Amino acid sequence: MTQQGEALTILLVEDNDDHAELVIRTFEDHVIANQMLRVCDGREALDYLFRCGNYESPLISPRPNLILLDLRLPKVDGLEVLQTIKQSEDLRSIPVVMLTSSESEKDVVKAYANYANSFLVKPLDFDKFSQLMKDLGYYWLCWNTNPQLR
Repeated sequence: MTQQGEALTILLVEDNDDHAELVIRTFEDHVIANQMLRVCDGREALDYLFRCGNYESPLISPRPNLILLDLRLPKVDGLEVLQTIKQSEDLRSIPVVMLTSSESEKDVVKAYANYANSFLVKPLDFDKFSQLMKDLGYYWLCWNTNPQLR
């Protein structure tokens, strides 16, 4: 459970600069998270989460309260990242929201089969996308009760 006043961290795994900027701005505009960290591919996400390479220091790679994970990523696919997170005893309790352009039923089924906490399709309309990010942030970081992170 996140304590009131505790810094909230979101790890955004998104290779599309425009989508990333929209997510970051929406969260900043609504003061949903204290820290939004972005990585651009699946390999970098795993390095961050497992504190490898450039992310060895916990000061550089604080445990996120929420992971927003794109499905189609360079280097390591989003589903593989999800599967790796959910197989890790240290990481599996972190909520992972698949945030993707894909509306494929096959992708939805695969994501939930790998224990995604949610699957959201990015709306094409700016206002709808912004509202989705606002609602998503409030739900996962303000209204939902999550376990303490180590």
